[in-house]
Amino acid sequence: MDIPEPGVVGNPVTAEQARIWALVLEARSIPCCIERVAAGWLLLVPAEHVAAAREELHLYEEENRDWPPPEPPARPLIENTLANLSVLVILATFHNITRLDTSIFGEPSPDWLAIGSAEAGKIMGGEWWRLVTALTLHLDGLHLFSNLAIGGVFIILLCREVGSGLSWTLLIGSGILGNLANAWLQPPEHTSIGASTVVFGAVGLLAALGLARHRRNRQRRWTLPVSASLALLSLLGTEGKNTDLGAHLFGFLFGIGLGLIAEKLLARYGRPGRRLNLLLALLSAAIVVAAWWEALVTGH
Repeated sequence: MDIPEPGVVGNPVTAEQARIWALVLEARSIPCCIERVAAGWLLLVPAEHVAAAREELHLYEEENRDWPPPEPPARPLIENTLANLSVLVILATFHNITRLDTSIFGEPSPDWLAIGSAEAGKIMGGEWWRLVTALTLHLDGLHLFSNLAIGGVFIILLCREVGSGLSWTLLIGSGILGNLANAWLQPPEHTSIGASTVVFGAVGLLAALGLARHRRNRQRRWTLPVSASLALLSLLGTEGKNTDLGAHLFGFLFGIGLGLIAEKLLARYGRPGRRLNLLLALLSAAIVVAAWWEALVTGH
C-alpha cells in the first residue's frame, strides 16, 4: 500500500482492501477513513500518524503475505467402483437368503432377525455380534433398496476417496459404535436392524474428511453433509419399528469422529498401499463372518 506522506494522496485501492486496512489501523487506535474516488478507494490518515500507519500496515502485509494458504490438492480418485458394487450386491443376496426357508449344515433355517437384530438388552448382556449382524439385516425389499440406492452413492464416493479396505473398516466401525451407543441409551427391549447406521456413518466420514482437509472453508463445507444427513433422516429415519433415529444419529456422529482421525493419519502417511488395503478389506469381511458365525452357533 502507498500510505500518503503529508500533503500527498495515496494510490486508489479496491473497496475490500481499503476496508481491511482501515480495520487494521482502527485496531491499533490509528485514526483513518476511506474515501471513494473515480479510480477506487483511498485510505486517508492524518499527517502525524502516517509513519505509524505505514509501519502497522507493513507488518500486517508481511504477516499475511501467504494467507490464506492454498487449498490442498485434490486426491485422485481410486477406480474401485465395481468392487464396491459387488459388496452391495452381496448384501442384497444375503437379504434374499434370509428370506428363504433353507437349512444350514443340516440344521433348520435360523430365525435371522431373532439371532441377529440389535436388541439393546442382549447387546448390553454380552451378545456383541448383534452390533455387526444387525447391519446386514433388512426388514423387507424396500428397506434394503433404500439403503443400497441412497447409501451406495456415499459409500462408493468414500471408497474412491480413501480406498476400499480403509473405507469398509471405517464404515463397519461407525456402524458398530453407533449401534453400541444406541443400545446403551435405549430400553432393553429396543430392537433395530438395517445398514442405514453405516449409511449415516458414510455421510459423517465424508463430511469429516472434507472439513479436515479444507479448514479454510469449513463453514461452507458444512452445507452438503448437513443437508445430506437431513435428507437421509427424512427418507430413512421413519421406515418402521425396526429402525430408529438414534442409531442413525450415532452412526453419523461416530462417522465424523472416525473421519477426523482417518484424515489426520492420511495427511501424515498417505492412503494405504495395495497390501494394507487388502488386509483391511479382509479384516472387515472377517468381522462380519465371525459375528454371524457366533450368532448362528449361539442362536441354535
